[in-house]
Amino acid sequence: CFLLAYMLNAKSCNGYSGKTQLMYLTVFITRYLDLITNFISVYNTTMKVMFISIKATIVYLIYGRFKQTHDKENDTFRFEVLVIPCAILAVFINHESSVMEIMWTF
Repeated sequence: CFLLAYMLNAKSCNGYSGKTQLMYLTVFITRYLDLITNFISVYNTTMKVMFISIKATIVYLIYGRFKQTHDKENDTFRFEVLVIPCAILAVFINHESSVMEIMWTF
């Protein structure tokens, strides 16, 4: 929330890693897929939707609206180094072999 406020106030995303923010968005989306199938509480649902929405907005600002201020040369986080092993491990190490469980484990 503070990152989003800072970016909107500064009208810049200079100094922030777009790839790291994409990783956070991926984590939030895969962890909170149960929004579709399980209702726990209004608070829980609201917080999950807010996390996903705020992170998606930050990613949009970095790669869309403030694209000219994004320092691509220094954004060297290797996304695939973490995603590929985590995806493989999620398939083999989980409680049950359902799509929801594999995505949550990922």
